[in-house]
Amino acid sequence: MQNNVLILDFGSQYTQLIARRVRELNIYCEIHPFHKVPEDLSTFKAVILSGSPFSVRGEDAPQPDLSNIKGKLPLLGVCYGAQYLAHFFGGKVEASNVREYGRANLSVIKDKEALFASITENSQVWMSHSDTIKELPDNAVRLASTADVLNAAYRIDGEETYCIQFHPEVYHSTDGKQLLENFLVHIAGVEQSWTPGAFVDLTVNELKEKIGEDKVVLGLSGGVDSTVAAVLLHKAIGKNLYCIFVNNGLLRKNEFVDVLDQYKDMGLNVKGVDASARFLKALEGKSDPEEKRKEIGRVFIEVFDDEAHDIEDVKFLAQGTIYPDVIESISVNGPSATIKSHHNVGGLPDFMKLKIVEPLRMLFKDEVRRVGKEMGISPKLLGRHPFPGPGLAIRILGDITAEKVRILQEVDAIFINGLREWELYDKVWQAGAILLPVQSVGVMGDERTYEQVVALRAVESTDGMTADWCNLPYEFLQKTSNTIINRVKGVNRVVYDISSKPPATIEWE
Repeated sequence: MQNNVLILDFGSQYTQLIARRVRELNIYCEIHPFHKVPEDLSTFKAVILSGSPFSVRGEDAPQPDLSNIKGKLPLLGVCYGAQYLAHFFGGKVEASNVREYGRANLSVIKDKEALFASITENSQVWMSHSDTIKELPDNAVRLASTADVLNAAYRIDGEETYCIQFHPEVYHSTDGKQLLENFLVHIAGVEQSWTPGAFVDLTVNELKEKIGEDKVVLGLSGGVDSTVAAVLLHKAIGKNLYCIFVNNGLLRKNEFVDVLDQYKDMGLNVKGVDASARFLKALEGKSDPEEKRKEIGRVFIEVFDDEAHDIEDVKFLAQGTIYPDVIESISVNGPSATIKSHHNVGGLPDFMKLKIVEPLRMLFKDEVRRVGKEMGISPKLLGRHPFPGPGLAIRILGDITAEKVRILQEVDAIFINGLREWELYDKVWQAGAILLPVQSVGVMGDERTYEQVVALRAVESTDGMTADWCNLPYEFLQKTSNTIINRVKGVNRVVYDISSKPPATIEWE
């Protein structure tokens, strides 16, 4: 691919949003940490510098090597990126008198034929910084201001280098997508060729070349990611793909049977393996979230190793890893904080003599769905809510027991089936129930009870990187709560989670 966009990450919480907005323009992009600029830049047609929690005035300020980029490739500095290109190239950055955060409106817009084409004055933008660009470099030209920020945008004379103090990637910047299109398409000349069809063709060809006649074993979960990965691989290698669906004892109610049924008509070679007792035994007495995740990952690999030995000459393990998994586990290999580890990210142990293939590793969830639609996968399957790889283990806070799993499966089934009955399921991006490690006093039939508390969680999102809680109808929540308490023995209290991500995460562990 010769039309890539390189995004250098300085640790901003918005870096992934830049990538999403670029992908929405049908342009492929990659995020790399600022201190690991690719040596070979021949496939990149433009570069974007992200924002950052750091100050360019600080001793710990990230300082990338831009010697092969600035003045040689079209370059867009966003927030910290704009301040960096001012501070270290002849301008002056100072602390703002007040922190400039939130909505603002552009004024005195210039350069309406290039970066600000089709963008009118008074366009709303989103600010998030505590420093301000006091003086521009000598060879810089101011392009826009706001009421509080004189140098809201500028360009470097004689270069295709543009800088903006605001964040075009966030929803609140109303013309942000247009600005990115102006820079990438009209200034940098990047082709808008990143489509689901192009991805399928490219990926199938790459898989054929990488795998050849070798055999691949893939873990199916019944979810969107593993299913799309399986169909892609099936297109590439056909009968050499061996799919295994493992029951880890932490699935939703009846899911082991239901998932196997849904794959019957898809032409995939699928084997079901019930390893629930093995997983539950490994989790005995373990309550730390990271320890539970890693233990599940360990057993998952062991089960796959056992099954792989039954397949003669298998060489690859395929996984449905997607971009948010990678980002949250290894922070885009960069300076932002690790949120949590994912059981399918990080490689294989030495004893397992398989190579990894991850056809969806660089896709966001909504892109995975579009690719699945392109390949003709049923809308019902593609519309399934995401479900965590470790299953209910990370929705049971504290240690895991068979009884706790039973309780949560019953609660979850009532909640999910209720969303479907009320025609709310497709309006929710992800939903589930959480079993809390507390008990509460209740009254049932004039008798005192001291039983479990469960929390219900439903969020709206597009890719899992950010999420808002769903404002479900009170009548639905009331009926669901009553049904859970009346039907699920051991539960006497139901609460609803109204936290957004950030600052919370979608899952509780």
